Amino acid sequence: MHACGFEFFEAHMLIDLRTMPCFGVAGNFTGHLEQAGEAADFTKVKTAEAKAPKALFPTYIPGGVHPGVPEFLSEFPFDDYRLIFPKLAEESFNLQIEPECAVVCRLGWKDGQAVSLEPYAFAASNDCSIRRKGANKISQKKNWGKCSKGFGSNQIEIDKFAQGGILDRCRIASFLIRDGKAFAYGEDSAVRDYSYFYGKLIEWCLDRINNQPDEGPAEKIGDYLRAAGCPEQVMISVGATRYTQFGQRNFLQNGDRSVVVVYPEDVYSKEEIARRAQNDNLEEDDISVISQEVVL
Repeated sequence: MHACGFEFFEAHMLIDLRTMPCFGVAGNFTGHLEQAGEAADFTKVKTAEAKAPKALFPTYIPGGVHPGVPEFLSEFPFDDYRLIFPKLAEESFNLQIEPECAVVCRLGWKDGQAVSLEPYAFAASNDCSIRRKGANKISQKKNWGKCSKGFGSNQIEIDKFAQGGILDRCRIASFLIRDGKAFAYGEDSAVRDYSYFYGKLIEWCLDRINNQPDEGPAEKIGDYLRAAGCPEQVMISVGATRYTQFGQRNFLQNGDRSVVVVYPEDVYSKEEIARRAQNDNLEEDDISVISQEVVL
């Protein structure tokens, strides 16, 4: 273990995603939507500035089926070890790893409106996506049932969600392990390079919870949260990095292994993380990793 990187980390927090709504941020890393072939879905979505994310989309709403909430969102989609191909009517479909950093937050309410959002832990996230034609909403490409998502079992405490905090030091890497060889899937990217992060991301998320309309690929998520009883915790997967050429061109196959890593750049080099991914040796207190076998 690299003790020099551990003093700022509090490891192995126990967070149960089954109890909290889970969301993702669309378009928070420049170029990802274009690579994924999804930029056209958002041409009519108005944003405050060109680099702003496009939507906050739901992947899971706990507590069973709620009136006005799509039924499939009540299915818990996260699994530590497996990604299971969707059983859909289409003859063929493509799955891609979505390598992200996710934050777990306390959510405050007043008179049915979200008024505060406080991130207190982070982890690696695979917001795995179907490249599915004809899906009207982002969520229809995200939750296709059990074992369709990944969230790192080693969640790490956030000292402060601001510049100078722990996340300034972190990077996101991802790999597809095929036939015993590790291929870089997403570009190794600094968490601080998200288009919206820290205070700006918090303000944007609160605005989307309170004001996002049911329009285009977006949904009126505030109604979903109120239907679920105004939960006091949420998980937000902050956005997928850009793909490498390999990641853009290669989709998941039976027997592959998907790996997403969030690691401190002042402790581990990119090269060491790639070697560790190849050797399945990423278990450290200061690393959050989600490693899933792809199965039909």
